[in-house]
Amino acid sequence: MDIVFIKELCIEAIIGIYDWERKIKQVVCIDLELGTEIKQASESENIDYTIDYKAVAKKVKALVQEGEFFLIETLAEETIKMIFRDFNITHVKGRFGKPGAVTGSKEVGVIIERTRDDA
Repeated sequence: MDIVFIKELCIEAIIGIYDWERKIKQVVCIDLELGTEIKQASESENIDYTIDYKAVAKKVKALVQEGEFFLIETLAEETIKMIFRDFNITHVKGRFGKPGAVTGSKEVGVIIERTRDDA
């Protein structure tokens, strides 16, 4: 399996469980590893045979910006479901973080990994 990746896609979002978090936008940073087969794309140089990472990033940004999430876990699961629904991939690993959410830490969040069968 080959991997197409997106690293440090940072998006402003309404996310959090506290009242004050529901009134502001916070930054969420996302890393994605998208499992696919790139051989045909590399041989033909045709983007139709791989994952268009710009299209993935655009859809992820829209989902995160338009949604209002209480938990980073929910944001992560909804993002992964959308990716499987809209793109031809076999496997996704995603890292979803909230920078500065805990005093003294750089970032907190979740890492999830799913196959198409899990979704």
